[in-house]
Amino acid sequence: MGKTNNPGNKSKPRVKVSILHLLLILAGANCIMLFAPNVGMLNSFLYIPDLYTWPASVVGIVLLVFGFNGLYKQ
Repeated sequence: MGKTNNPGNKSKPRVKVSILHLLLILAGANCIMLFAPNVGMLNSFLYIPDLYTWPASVVGIVLLVFGFNGLYKQ
């Protein structure tokens, strides 16, 4: 009886997650949650003018985009 041709362990390589990009995602999400105009957590008990809330929300969205852009590496 012959031996079968065992190709070995053909599992996919592990995906690496970039810690820097993960921190960018967390910082962007916090900026959006805290400073979103009319619904942010800081706006619920403090009055923060729209002069500061809209740019902070845009910065949060930009951080999310840059964070998700390079999150996974092969």
